[in-house]
Amino acid sequence: MKNPKYSYYGTEKKCEEVPIAFPPQQQYRQPGLEHLMVPRPIYDNPNYKGTGKLKDRVAIITGGDSGIGRAAAVAFAKEGANIIIAYLDEHKDANETKAAVEKLGRPCVLIPGDLRKKEQCEYVVQTAIKIFGKIDVLINNIGVQFIKKQFVDITDEQLTNTFDTNIMSFFLLTKIALPYMKNGSSIVNTTSVAAYIGHKHLIDYSATKGAIVSFTRALANNVVEKGIRVNAVAPGPIWTPLQPASQHSEDIKTFGSDVPMKRAGQPYELAPVYVLLASDDGSYITGQTIHVNGGMMVTT
Repeated sequence: MKNPKYSYYGTEKKCEEVPIAFPPQQQYRQPGLEHLMVPRPIYDNPNYKGTGKLKDRVAIITGGDSGIGRAAAVAFAKEGANIIIAYLDEHKDANETKAAVEKLGRPCVLIPGDLRKKEQCEYVVQTAIKIFGKIDVLINNIGVQFIKKQFVDITDEQLTNTFDTNIMSFFLLTKIALPYMKNGSSIVNTTSVAAYIGHKHLIDYSATKGAIVSFTRALANNVVEKGIRVNAVAPGPIWTPLQPASQHSEDIKTFGSDVPMKRAGQPYELAPVYVLLASDDGSYITGQTIHVNGGMMVTT
């Protein structure tokens, strides 16, 4: 008998549970830590079988230690990619991702450091070139969010941190990586449904996510003649470390319940979209934002 606290996916012979409610929990640092979450996010769909769509391509994934980035890394590994994970300092989570990728037979290089700093972005790119000799895919995926009920409560420090992390790091790393990318390369930026709905308690976060949408569109037009595609993914409520790291513990209990599908999404449910946009399957897609949000209606 199926548990009413779970949604299900997979086949009749192998049906996997997806939680639709979460116990109260809160972390007091950003980025959050996946290994502390209850239940743990689901980053791998066992029914997803790779077909070599990214065979021997080199992918840099920022924030790939956990959450959506981890799910993308595992799916990319299934498709044959070589993975570089750039993250801040969540070493235990990063090593779990590395183990998951290497179990699939692909290399995974971990590079900790602060991507708000130009020199760290340069180090990530130069390490990729030194080890693999090229960069085919760049996934800009790091982000922070700080809930403030009143606009006037957003401090200068918070504002700077949110913009430096959520959009300036995208500019810095992309600018440094772009000269090494060529015809057929792909850039995918993680934005958010908040860019479209204007979350009233996440004003600075929403602003950065809107900037990512415009950055994606403009950069796509700038590099299209080079054969480089630039797209974005706009997640809705997804069960990642960002949630317990930014929300009140009691709010976690109902997280994701206000969307038409009545549950939060899991990281594995976004991974195929990143594969689509990174691979030749997305060869006629550029400048676009794909929404994965449980049925929320947005105006693009």
